[in-house]
Amino acid sequence: MELRPTFEATRQASRALAAFAPAATNALLHELADATEAQTPFLLTENARDLALMPETNPNHDRLRLSAERLRGMADDLRNMAALPSPLGQIITETERPNGLHLSKVRVPLGVVGIIYEARPNVTFDSLALCLKTGNACLLKGGSDAAFSNAALLAVARPVLERHGLPAAVATLLPLDRAATAALLAAVGYVDVLIPRGSQQLISYVRENARVPVIETGAGIVHTFFDETGDLTKGQAIIHNAKTRRVSVCNALDCLLIHERRLADLPALLAPLAAAGVQLFADEPAHTVLADRYPAALLAPATAAHFGTEFLSLKMAVKTVGSLPEALDHIAEHGSKHSEAIVSEDAANLETFLNTVDAAAVYANASTAFTDGAQFGLGAEIGISTQKLHARGPMALEELTSYKWLVRGNGQIRTS
Repeated sequence: MELRPTFEATRQASRALAAFAPAATNALLHELADATEAQTPFLLTENARDLALMPETNPNHDRLRLSAERLRGMADDLRNMAALPSPLGQIITETERPNGLHLSKVRVPLGVVGIIYEARPNVTFDSLALCLKTGNACLLKGGSDAAFSNAALLAVARPVLERHGLPAAVATLLPLDRAATAALLAAVGYVDVLIPRGSQQLISYVRENARVPVIETGAGIVHTFFDETGDLTKGQAIIHNAKTRRVSVCNALDCLLIHERRLADLPALLAPLAAAGVQLFADEPAHTVLADRYPAALLAPATAAHFGTEFLSLKMAVKTVGSLPEALDHIAEHGSKHSEAIVSEDAANLETFLNTVDAAAVYANASTAFTDGAQFGLGAEIGISTQKLHARGPMALEELTSYKWLVRGNGQIRTS
């Protein structure tokens, strides 16, 4: 299928968005939220068609699943997005030069944003809302696992867009085939930036094959280090929350690092995980301590492959370390620069960890479950960027803008 006409229509739609008033965008988002709640039965029926094709044992099953509660949450996110100030037109800096030229650096849309994602239908509306609020058109390349769900969400959105005078091409769902993926990766001149959301395999494929700029939203290989001075009660709650709140999200805990002098507390520290049915892959010192204190069916020796794995399920690795520097070395080797945490009562160790760990979000005595645009007060996010150019961490409204220089003069010319 030839997609250049589709890409051109989206490029033209991005120009229409540039003239769309912020107040009109907010009204549209409120109407879309209402439509989402009104169409809940339809959306759940279409989501059930996708769920029927995916085994419940698949780690993506939870990400794929919609419910009335989740749809209400998506509607609330749209309303919250409407309440946020638009970054467009914001003056980042301004100055007047000695020759009288007035310069201002102003936030503007990126233009056309391409999003490639897997079994996450919520990404469809997150992307649409964020792009509308920032004046960007979007090309959506969802996975086949969520085909019915994504199409249903766009079917709910399309009449709302049209009632507000926007072309349907401001949000286009591309075909499911690989040819559409290849065309999107090569859409030079049509796509300003491409954002992949999904497995490390998907992200790596996009990074290695794209001819348009890419912002990586990396896989989350997440650690929590329980320091020698860690508080047991805090540690229990933080580790349990980070591991079990939602196992399929990228900020879920994958590996607990524990100081060797606290191994005696390990069974108590992980007792809430045992109750939740979490399977552990423990190194030799940790396994020895847990052998008679953790359910045998849920305990196995760790192999090298377990460290550096994003489990996306009720599974977790446990590694014993002898010091903070050793914990930092392990994170540097096996982490994905997403979210990392320390549980400690040592002020110096907390500051060393916060300042040394190279990740988008670094926590002291808190759960990594908070790495989320809404939790950071940013509204919804289009992904968690793990790179350092342009954006890092939750990519919300400001991160979906660029800037341009506006230069106002009164006849000045350059003579040198």
